[in-house]
Amino acid sequence: MAASPTPDPRAFVGAVVAAQVLVQIGAFTLPALLPGYIDHWQLTKTEAGWLIGVFFAAYVAAVPVLVALTDRVPARRVYMTGAALTALSHLGFALFADGFWSGFLLRAIAGIGWAGAYMPGLKVIADRLEGTGQSRAVSWHAAGVGIAGASSFIVAGLLDAAAGPRAAFLFGAVAAVGALAIAAAVMPAGGVRRDPAVSTHALLDFRPVFRNRAAMAWIAGYTVHTWELAALRAWGVTFLTATAARQGAPDWMPGATVLFTAAGFVGIVVSITGNETAQKHGRARVVLWAMTAAAGLSLVAGWSTALSLPLATALVLLWNGAIYMDSSALTAGTVQAADKTLRGATMGLHSMAGYTGGFLGPLGVGLMLDLAGDTAMGWGLGFGHLAVVTLTGLAILRWLGRR
Repeated sequence: MAASPTPDPRAFVGAVVAAQVLVQIGAFTLPALLPGYIDHWQLTKTEAGWLIGVFFAAYVAAVPVLVALTDRVPARRVYMTGAALTALSHLGFALFADGFWSGFLLRAIAGIGWAGAYMPGLKVIADRLEGTGQSRAVSWHAAGVGIAGASSFIVAGLLDAAAGPRAAFLFGAVAAVGALAIAAAVMPAGGVRRDPAVSTHALLDFRPVFRNRAAMAWIAGYTVHTWELAALRAWGVTFLTATAARQGAPDWMPGATVLFTAAGFVGIVVSITGNETAQKHGRARVVLWAMTAAAGLSLVAGWSTALSLPLATALVLLWNGAIYMDSSALTAGTVQAADKTLRGATMGLHSMAGYTGGFLGPLGVGLMLDLAGDTAMGWGLGFGHLAVVTLTGLAILRWLGRR
Protein backbone atom coordinates (compact mmCIF):
# COMPACT_ATOMS: atom_id res chain seq x y z
CA MET A 1 0.00 0.00 0.00
CA ALA A 2 1.36 3.45 -0.85
CA ALA A 3 2.73 5.46 2.03
CA SER A 4 0.96 8.72 2.92
CA PRO A 5 2.54 11.79 4.43
CA THR A 6 2.65 11.84 8.21
CA PRO A 7 0.59 14.80 9.59
CA ASP A 8 2.97 15.54 12.46
CA PRO A 9 6.33 16.78 11.13
CA ARG A 10 8.09 15.80 14.35
CA ALA A 11 6.84 12.22 14.11
CA PHE A 12 7.86 12.08 10.46
CA VAL A 13 11.36 13.42 11.17
CA GLY A 14 11.68 10.99 14.07
CA ALA A 15 10.74 8.04 11.88
CA VAL A 16 13.21 8.98 9.14
CA VAL A 17 15.98 9.51 11.71
CA ALA A 18 15.20 6.10 13.23
CA ALA A 19 15.53 4.54 9.78
CA GLN A 20 18.89 6.27 9.30
CA VAL A 21 20.10 4.88 12.62
CA LEU A 22 19.17 1.36 11.55
CA VAL A 23 20.65 1.57 8.06
CA GLN A 24 23.89 3.09 9.41
CA ILE A 25 24.39 0.92 12.50
CA GLY A 26 26.58 -1.58 10.66
CA ALA A 27 28.62 0.90 8.62
CA PHE A 28 31.55 0.99 11.05
CA THR A 29 31.60 -2.67 12.02
CA LEU A 30 34.76 -3.19 9.98
CA PRO A 31 36.67 -0.23 11.50
CA ALA A 32 35.62 -1.47 14.95
CA LEU A 33 36.99 -4.95 14.22
CA LEU A 34 39.88 -3.85 12.00
CA PRO A 35 42.74 -5.02 14.28
CA GLY A 36 41.39 -8.59 14.13
CA TYR A 37 40.94 -8.52 10.36
CA ILE A 38 44.46 -7.12 9.85
CA ASP A 39 45.83 -10.12 11.76
CA HIS A 40 43.46 -12.77 10.38
CA TRP A 41 43.72 -11.72 6.72
CA GLN A 42 47.39 -10.64 7.05
CA LEU A 43 46.69 -7.17 5.63
CA THR A 44 49.18 -4.36 5.21
CA LYS A 45 48.12 -1.04 6.70
CA THR A 46 47.59 0.33 3.18
CA GLU A 47 45.30 -2.62 2.32
CA ALA A 48 43.39 -1.98 5.53
CA GLY A 49 43.05 1.65 4.50
CA TRP A 50 41.67 0.56 1.13
CA LEU A 51 39.07 -1.69 2.78
CA ILE A 52 37.82 1.29 4.78
CA GLY A 53 38.27 3.82 2.00
CA VAL A 54 36.52 1.88 -0.79
CA PHE A 55 33.25 2.39 1.09
CA PHE A 56 33.67 6.12 0.53
CA ALA A 57 34.99 5.73 -3.02
CA ALA A 58 31.95 3.70 -4.08
CA TYR A 59 29.75 6.25 -2.34
CA VAL A 60 31.36 9.05 -4.33
CA ALA A 61 30.82 7.21 -7.61
CA ALA A 62 27.14 6.48 -6.88
CA VAL A 63 25.92 9.52 -5.01
CA PRO A 64 25.81 12.06 -7.90
CA VAL A 65 23.34 9.88 -9.78
CA LEU A 66 21.32 8.66 -6.81
CA VAL A 67 20.86 12.01 -5.06
CA ALA A 68 20.33 14.07 -8.22
CA LEU A 69 17.75 11.46 -9.19
CA THR A 70 15.65 12.52 -6.18
CA ASP A 71 14.88 15.78 -8.03
CA ARG A 72 13.02 13.60 -10.57
CA VAL A 73 11.63 10.52 -8.80
CA PRO A 74 10.37 10.01 -5.23
CA ALA A 75 13.32 9.84 -2.82
CA ARG A 76 11.56 6.86 -1.21
CA ARG A 77 12.48 4.64 -4.17
CA VAL A 78 16.12 5.62 -4.03
CA TYR A 79 16.22 5.19 -0.26
CA MET A 80 14.70 1.71 -0.30
CA THR A 81 17.21 0.61 -2.95
CA GLY A 82 20.04 1.92 -0.78
CA ALA A 83 18.76 0.14 2.33
CA ALA A 84 18.43 -3.14 0.40
CA LEU A 85 22.01 -2.91 -0.91
CA THR A 86 23.25 -2.14 2.60
CA ALA A 87 21.55 -5.26 3.97
CA LEU A 88 22.98 -7.32 1.11
CA SER A 89 26.53 -6.08 1.71
CA HIS A 90 26.49 -6.87 5.44
CA LEU A 91 24.96 -10.29 4.84
CA GLY A 92 27.63 -11.02 2.23
CA PHE A 93 30.41 -9.93 4.58
CA ALA A 94 29.07 -12.23 7.27
CA LEU A 95 28.73 -15.27 5.01
CA PHE A 96 31.26 -14.99 2.19
CA ALA A 97 34.11 -12.53 2.90
CA ASP A 98 37.39 -14.42 3.27
CA GLY A 99 40.12 -11.98 2.29
CA PHE A 100 41.02 -8.61 0.85
CA TRP A 101 39.25 -8.81 -2.52
CA SER A 102 35.94 -10.26 -1.34
CA GLY A 103 35.93 -7.74 1.51
CA PHE A 104 36.77 -4.97 -0.97
CA LEU A 105 33.78 -5.82 -3.20
CA LEU A 106 31.31 -6.05 -0.34
CA ARG A 107 32.54 -2.81 1.20
CA ALA A 108 32.01 -1.14 -2.18
CA ILE A 109 28.41 -2.40 -2.26
CA ALA A 110 27.93 -0.99 1.25
CA GLY A 111 29.16 2.40 -0.01
CA ILE A 112 26.63 2.38 -2.86
CA GLY A 113 23.92 1.45 -0.36
CA TRP A 114 24.81 4.37 1.89
CA ALA A 115 24.78 6.69 -1.15
CA GLY A 116 21.19 5.68 -1.70
CA ALA A 117 20.20 6.21 1.93
CA TYR A 118 22.13 9.09 3.51
CA MET A 119 21.42 12.20 1.44
CA PRO A 120 18.12 10.91 -0.01
CA GLY A 121 16.92 10.41 3.56
CA LEU A 122 18.03 13.92 4.46
CA LYS A 123 16.32 15.34 1.37
CA VAL A 124 13.05 13.67 2.38
CA ILE A 125 13.22 15.74 5.57
CA ALA A 126 14.51 18.96 3.97
CA ASP A 127 11.74 19.00 1.35
CA ARG A 128 9.05 19.14 4.05
CA LEU A 129 10.53 21.94 6.20
CA GLU A 130 11.97 25.43 5.90
CA GLY A 131 13.92 27.93 8.01
CA THR A 132 14.82 27.19 11.61
CA GLY A 133 12.72 24.03 11.65
CA GLN A 134 14.65 22.71 8.68
CA SER A 135 18.01 23.58 10.25
CA ARG A 136 17.08 21.81 13.48
CA ALA A 137 15.79 18.77 11.60
CA VAL A 138 19.09 18.60 9.70
CA SER A 139 20.88 18.75 13.04
CA TRP A 140 18.79 15.90 14.48
CA HIS A 141 19.33 13.90 11.31
CA ALA A 142 23.08 14.35 11.73
CA ALA A 143 22.72 13.36 15.39
CA GLY A 144 20.86 10.17 14.44
CA VAL A 145 23.55 9.21 11.97
CA GLY A 146 26.15 10.04 14.61
CA ILE A 147 24.38 7.86 17.19
CA ALA A 148 24.43 4.96 14.75
CA GLY A 149 28.08 5.51 13.89
CA ALA A 150 29.09 5.69 17.54
CA SER A 151 26.95 2.75 18.59
CA SER A 152 28.27 0.58 15.78
CA PHE A 153 31.65 0.36 17.52
CA ILE A 154 30.37 -0.94 20.83
CA VAL A 155 27.71 -3.14 19.20
CA ALA A 156 30.33 -4.71 16.93
CA GLY A 157 32.70 -5.21 19.85
CA LEU A 158 30.06 -6.85 22.04
CA LEU A 159 28.75 -9.13 19.28
CA ASP A 160 32.29 -10.06 18.25
CA ALA A 161 33.13 -10.99 21.84
CA ALA A 162 29.92 -13.01 22.23
CA ALA A 163 29.64 -14.78 18.87
CA GLY A 164 32.41 -13.68 16.53
CA PRO A 165 32.68 -11.03 13.83
CA ARG A 166 30.09 -12.63 11.54
CA ALA A 167 27.39 -12.00 14.14
CA ALA A 168 28.23 -8.28 14.09
CA PHE A 169 27.74 -8.10 10.33
CA LEU A 170 24.53 -10.15 10.49
CA PHE A 171 23.15 -7.63 12.98
CA GLY A 172 23.90 -4.83 10.52
CA ALA A 173 22.01 -6.68 7.79
CA VAL A 174 18.91 -7.18 9.95
CA ALA A 175 18.96 -3.52 11.03
CA ALA A 176 19.12 -2.34 7.40
CA VAL A 177 16.03 -4.44 6.62
CA GLY A 178 14.29 -2.60 9.46
CA ALA A 179 15.21 0.73 7.85
CA LEU A 180 13.74 -0.45 4.56
CA ALA A 181 10.47 -1.29 6.33
CA ILE A 182 10.25 2.16 7.94
CA ALA A 183 10.88 3.85 4.59
CA ALA A 184 8.09 1.82 2.99
CA ALA A 185 5.74 2.85 5.79
CA VAL A 186 6.36 6.59 6.18
CA MET A 187 8.16 8.11 3.18
CA PRO A 188 5.94 9.78 0.54
CA ALA A 189 5.39 7.57 -2.50
CA GLY A 190 3.93 10.29 -4.70
CA GLY A 191 5.54 11.91 -7.69
CA VAL A 192 8.00 14.79 -7.60
CA ARG A 193 6.88 18.24 -8.78
CA ARG A 194 9.01 18.88 -11.83
CA ASP A 195 10.47 22.34 -12.40
CA PRO A 196 10.91 23.28 -16.08
CA ALA A 197 14.45 24.46 -15.27
CA VAL A 198 15.43 20.91 -14.25
CA SER A 199 15.64 18.71 -17.35
CA THR A 200 16.24 15.00 -17.55
CA HIS A 201 19.27 15.35 -19.79
CA ALA A 202 20.95 17.53 -17.14
CA LEU A 203 20.88 14.86 -14.44
CA LEU A 204 24.65 15.06 -13.82
CA ASP A 205 25.09 18.72 -14.78
CA PHE A 206 26.52 20.29 -11.62
CA ARG A 207 27.54 23.57 -13.28
CA PRO A 208 24.70 25.56 -11.67
CA VAL A 209 25.81 24.23 -8.28
CA PHE A 210 29.45 25.19 -8.92
CA ARG A 211 28.27 28.73 -9.70
CA ASN A 212 26.59 28.94 -6.29
CA ARG A 213 29.55 30.31 -4.30
CA ALA A 214 27.72 30.20 -0.97
CA ALA A 215 26.91 26.51 -1.37
CA MET A 216 30.42 25.71 -2.63
CA ALA A 217 31.97 27.35 0.45
CA TRP A 218 30.10 24.99 2.76
CA ILE A 219 30.84 22.04 0.46
CA ALA A 220 34.57 22.79 0.67
CA GLY A 221 34.36 22.82 4.45
CA TYR A 222 32.38 19.57 4.52
CA THR A 223 34.98 17.89 2.29
CA VAL A 224 37.84 18.36 4.73
CA HIS A 225 35.53 17.74 7.69
CA THR A 226 34.67 14.28 6.32
CA TRP A 227 38.32 13.67 5.32
CA GLU A 228 39.41 14.11 8.93
CA LEU A 229 36.40 12.38 10.51
CA ALA A 230 36.73 9.31 8.29
CA ALA A 231 40.44 9.02 9.08
CA LEU A 232 39.81 9.09 12.82
CA ARG A 233 36.84 6.70 12.62
CA ALA A 234 38.80 4.26 10.49
CA TRP A 235 41.92 4.17 12.66
CA GLY A 236 40.74 5.28 16.11
CA VAL A 237 40.15 1.77 17.52
CA THR A 238 43.40 0.50 16.00
CA PHE A 239 45.28 3.49 17.45
CA LEU A 240 43.90 2.94 20.95
CA THR A 241 44.51 -0.83 20.70
CA ALA A 242 48.12 -0.24 19.64
CA THR A 243 48.62 2.28 22.43
CA ALA A 244 47.21 -0.14 25.02
CA ALA A 245 49.56 -2.87 23.76
CA ARG A 246 52.51 -0.48 23.88
CA GLN A 247 51.88 1.30 27.19
CA GLY A 248 49.52 -1.02 29.01
CA ALA A 249 45.95 -0.24 30.00
CA PRO A 250 44.89 0.74 33.54
CA ASP A 251 42.42 -1.68 35.09
CA TRP A 252 39.71 0.98 35.22
CA MET A 253 39.77 1.68 31.46
CA PRO A 254 37.31 -0.13 29.15
CA GLY A 255 38.25 -1.61 25.77
CA ALA A 256 39.02 0.37 22.63
CA THR A 257 35.58 -0.13 21.01
CA VAL A 258 33.86 1.18 24.15
CA LEU A 259 36.23 4.15 24.30
CA PHE A 260 35.62 5.05 20.69
CA THR A 261 31.88 4.71 21.17
CA ALA A 262 32.23 7.28 23.97
CA ALA A 263 34.09 9.52 21.53
CA GLY A 264 31.22 9.19 19.06
CA PHE A 265 28.58 10.12 21.62
CA VAL A 266 30.62 13.12 22.72
CA GLY A 267 30.67 14.11 19.06
CA ILE A 268 26.88 13.89 18.76
CA VAL A 269 26.33 16.25 21.69
CA VAL A 270 28.92 18.65 20.31
CA SER A 271 27.34 18.52 16.84
CA ILE A 272 23.88 19.53 18.11
CA THR A 273 25.40 22.20 20.35
CA GLY A 274 27.54 23.48 17.49
CA ASN A 275 24.51 23.95 15.23
CA GLU A 276 22.60 25.82 17.93
CA THR A 277 25.67 27.97 18.60
CA ALA A 278 26.00 28.63 14.86
CA GLN A 279 22.44 30.00 14.75
CA LYS A 280 23.30 32.45 17.53
CA HIS A 281 26.84 33.44 16.62
CA GLY A 282 27.08 32.62 12.91
CA ARG A 283 28.15 29.49 11.06
CA ALA A 284 31.39 30.98 9.76
CA ARG A 285 32.60 31.72 13.28
CA VAL A 286 31.76 28.27 14.64
CA VAL A 287 33.43 26.59 11.65
CA LEU A 288 36.56 28.70 12.21
CA TRP A 289 36.72 27.67 15.88
CA ALA A 290 36.08 24.00 15.13
CA MET A 291 38.53 23.58 12.28
CA THR A 292 41.32 25.45 14.04
CA ALA A 293 40.90 23.32 17.17
CA ALA A 294 40.72 20.08 15.16
CA ALA A 295 43.89 20.94 13.24
CA GLY A 296 45.79 21.60 16.47
CA LEU A 297 44.63 18.38 18.10
CA SER A 298 45.45 16.27 15.04
CA LEU A 299 49.04 17.48 15.29
CA VAL A 300 49.50 16.11 18.82
CA ALA A 301 47.13 13.13 19.11
CA GLY A 302 49.26 10.57 17.29
CA TRP A 303 52.40 11.25 19.31
CA SER A 304 50.56 10.45 22.54
CA THR A 305 50.85 6.73 21.74
CA ALA A 306 54.39 6.97 23.15
CA LEU A 307 53.14 8.36 26.48
CA SER A 308 50.02 6.75 27.94
CA LEU A 309 46.63 5.31 27.02
CA PRO A 310 44.64 7.74 29.20
CA LEU A 311 46.32 10.72 27.52
CA ALA A 312 45.81 9.22 24.06
CA THR A 313 42.13 8.58 24.85
CA ALA A 314 41.61 12.12 26.15
CA LEU A 315 43.14 13.61 23.01
CA VAL A 316 41.04 11.38 20.75
CA LEU A 317 37.89 12.45 22.62
CA LEU A 318 38.80 16.13 22.31
CA TRP A 319 39.81 15.83 18.68
CA ASN A 320 36.65 13.94 17.80
CA GLY A 321 34.58 16.63 19.53
CA ALA A 322 36.33 19.41 17.60
CA ILE A 323 35.65 17.60 14.31
CA TYR A 324 31.96 17.17 15.15
CA MET A 325 31.50 20.79 16.27
CA ASP A 326 30.84 22.03 12.75
CA SER A 327 29.26 18.88 11.29
CA SER A 328 25.61 19.99 11.36
CA ALA A 329 26.47 23.62 10.66
CA LEU A 330 28.26 22.71 7.42
CA THR A 331 25.45 20.51 6.12
CA ALA A 332 22.73 22.97 7.15
CA GLY A 333 24.70 25.73 5.39
CA THR A 334 24.69 23.78 2.13
CA VAL A 335 20.99 22.92 2.39
CA GLN A 336 19.98 26.52 3.02
CA ALA A 337 22.31 27.95 0.36
CA ALA A 338 21.00 25.56 -2.31
CA ASP A 339 18.63 26.61 -5.08
CA LYS A 340 15.37 24.84 -4.18
CA THR A 341 14.98 23.46 -7.71
CA LEU A 342 18.50 21.99 -7.50
CA ARG A 343 18.54 20.91 -3.88
CA GLY A 344 19.03 17.26 -4.75
CA ALA A 345 21.94 18.03 -7.08
CA THR A 346 23.50 20.40 -4.54
CA MET A 347 23.26 17.87 -1.76
CA GLY A 348 24.60 15.24 -4.12
CA LEU A 349 27.70 17.32 -4.85
CA HIS A 350 28.03 18.15 -1.14
CA SER A 351 28.02 14.47 -0.27
CA MET A 352 30.20 13.43 -3.21
CA ALA A 353 32.89 15.98 -2.34
CA GLY A 354 32.73 15.10 1.35
CA TYR A 355 33.08 11.40 0.81
CA THR A 356 35.94 11.93 -1.60
CA GLY A 357 37.67 13.25 1.49
CA GLY A 358 36.31 10.24 3.37
CA PHE A 359 38.06 7.93 0.92
CA LEU A 360 41.39 9.77 1.08
CA GLY A 361 41.52 10.12 4.88
CA PRO A 362 41.77 6.42 5.89
CA LEU A 363 44.08 5.66 2.98
CA GLY A 364 46.43 8.52 3.88
CA VAL A 365 46.80 7.32 7.47
CA GLY A 366 47.44 3.76 6.27
CA LEU A 367 50.16 4.92 3.87
CA MET A 368 51.88 6.90 6.62
CA LEU A 369 51.81 3.87 8.94
CA ASP A 370 53.32 1.64 6.27
CA LEU A 371 56.04 4.23 5.63
CA ALA A 372 56.93 4.99 9.26
CA GLY A 373 55.67 1.87 11.03
CA ASP A 374 53.36 1.33 13.98
CA THR A 375 55.38 3.81 16.04
CA ALA A 376 54.92 7.24 17.55
CA MET A 377 56.42 8.66 14.36
CA GLY A 378 53.96 6.69 12.21
CA TRP A 379 50.91 7.75 14.20
CA GLY A 380 52.19 11.30 14.56
CA LEU A 381 52.52 11.65 10.79
CA GLY A 382 49.40 9.65 10.08
CA PHE A 383 47.19 11.91 12.17
CA GLY A 384 49.28 15.07 11.95
CA HIS A 385 49.17 15.47 8.16
CA LEU A 386 45.41 16.01 8.51
CA ALA A 387 46.10 19.45 9.98
CA VAL A 388 47.33 20.62 6.57
CA VAL A 389 44.18 19.25 4.93
CA THR A 390 41.86 20.90 7.46
CA LEU A 391 43.49 24.33 7.34
CA THR A 392 43.57 24.29 3.54
CA GLY A 393 39.85 23.55 3.46
CA LEU A 394 39.18 26.32 5.96
CA ALA A 395 41.07 28.81 3.77
CA ILE A 396 39.05 27.80 0.70
CA LEU A 397 35.78 28.04 2.64
CA ARG A 398 36.54 31.56 3.82
CA TRP A 399 37.69 32.67 0.37
CA LEU A 400 34.53 31.40 -1.34
CA GLY A 401 32.36 32.86 1.42
CA ARG A 402 33.57 36.45 0.97
CA ARG A 403 30.42 38.00 -0.49
